[in-house]
Amino acid sequence: MPTSLSKCNKACLRAQGGAAIALMLKQAFAPLVDLVYPPRCPICGDAIGEHGALCLPCWNELVIPGEPACASCQRPFANEETATGSVCAVCLAHPPRHEGISAATLYNDASRKLVLAFKHGHKIALSAMLAKMMLARLPLLEGEWLVVPVPLHFRRQWQRGFNQSALLAREIAKARGMEQVVDGLRRTRATPSLGGLGRKERARVLTGAIGANPKRAARLKDAQVLLVDDVMTSGATTDACLKALRKVGAKQVRIACFARVMDEAL
Repeated sequence: MPTSLSKCNKACLRAQGGAAIALMLKQAFAPLVDLVYPPRCPICGDAIGEHGALCLPCWNELVIPGEPACASCQRPFANEETATGSVCAVCLAHPPRHEGISAATLYNDASRKLVLAFKHGHKIALSAMLAKMMLARLPLLEGEWLVVPVPLHFRRQWQRGFNQSALLAREIAKARGMEQVVDGLRRTRATPSLGGLGRKERARVLTGAIGANPKRAARLKDAQVLLVDDVMTSGATTDACLKALRKVGAKQVRIACFARVMDEAL
């Protein structure tokens, strides 16, 4: 048995030691942080036991996609006796270009307030909690996967100060031990707000607005990609991302989002 550790083993031990120290410091200062900034539910503002959580009433307001559901798009079936692995009529008529969608919640008033607090309220610390909920719905993925966030145009990101999808992607990549390619996709031109637009109008606005980063094209070729977004509305944005990824030769693309607009399921 060698008497000295390899450089790799030493680096791993240093990383583990650093993580342990960080955890100890976090636990030591937690009471002080709670005293200065009392933990409150990010949805209703009521006092709660710890940061990064929800109160029970607000938690119960979230709607988690149920089963049985379409094996391709996760759209819930009305008939509870539908066999596992069944595909919905929409996906049969228009086969999707992705390998599945995993949504943590369905978009309702409670999830909307969480997204607004995270994205427009600049409560970026919520990324860990939202990503944890997304991970609970994401199946185990075999092989090597790259985590790629839906991009923001640089002007929008400069105004906001961050890309919320990239923050979620970072948490997911860290939890699953995957590689994050934060700049795998990019918005090649600014687009107006898509709120209030139908699917066709959204698709028209996004035509040519999203492309693969030429510097990452070789990395994305033949890759398995987990595409991360905060809210999936009509699917127009993820479709534009899918086209860009397929264009550079991505082998598989799966979508993960925190909230998905699916009124028929509510």
